[in-house]
Amino acid sequence: MRKDYILVDEPSQVEIQFVENYWTSVWERQGNTTISADWLVKKDEYRVIAPHLASLPDDAKILDGGCGLGEWVLALTRKGFNVVGADLSSRTILKLQEQFPDLPFVECDIRRMEFVDGSFDAYFSWGVFEHFESGPQDCLSEAWRILKPGGLLFISVPLDNLRQAVIGSLSKPKSIEAHKSRFYQYRFTRSELVREINLAGFEVLSTHPIHKRQGVLRSLHHEFGFSYDWLITKALSVLLAPLVPGWMIAHMVLAVARKPS
Repeated sequence: MRKDYILVDEPSQVEIQFVENYWTSVWERQGNTTISADWLVKKDEYRVIAPHLASLPDDAKILDGGCGLGEWVLALTRKGFNVVGADLSSRTILKLQEQFPDLPFVECDIRRMEFVDGSFDAYFSWGVFEHFESGPQDCLSEAWRILKPGGLLFISVPLDNLRQAVIGSLSKPKSIEAHKSRFYQYRFTRSELVREINLAGFEVLSTHPIHKRQGVLRSLHHEFGFSYDWLITKALSVLLAPLVPGWMIAHMVLAVARKPS
């Protein structure tokens, strides 16, 4: 697993403060409202998990671990699923509860939740498990506990793709100013993610490189100096993404796993 760091104003902030401030800033940029959830069903994540969701019983209960602004809870609820959103940020959860009083949003740390054992038939978490410096095992162990036997787990994490491996082997290590930076996330190779999930007792059913266009955008920006805002950058990302192999360029990897019955 490869560590990523970011520059911050207050490196000494504890994890919960960092997450709280991050999501509050996202809320403010969006005008303190959750964006429309309709477009989420067109995302790579939904394409992968939709067949598995269709196999769940009608009364199935699903958890969104690290729900952020709640779009996935809203989108899947509209499709008839029974979804609970959980997030570490108390201010984010409060805003969601105010905007959507009929939907279940709860404040909790996904490494230590108050749900009873075997509460859920499925659990998904997008881009969350990688943000704990101790590694993903606490998140995976808690996912195991709250899932029913046979329950499904869907998680996505940043992919340490082939492009990054090649660039990393050829470039000089960047110096990190410890007093101005903090741990941000891990990036996983496909095999590293499978190993971590297996260590927690799950059976990995499949893995999928996702967000290829985002990976192309990042390559154009970091390797070739293209600005994200340039029209040519956006046009090239649309043209190139279908042509480049996923494991070479994708920004994220999504794993589908099952807790043995």
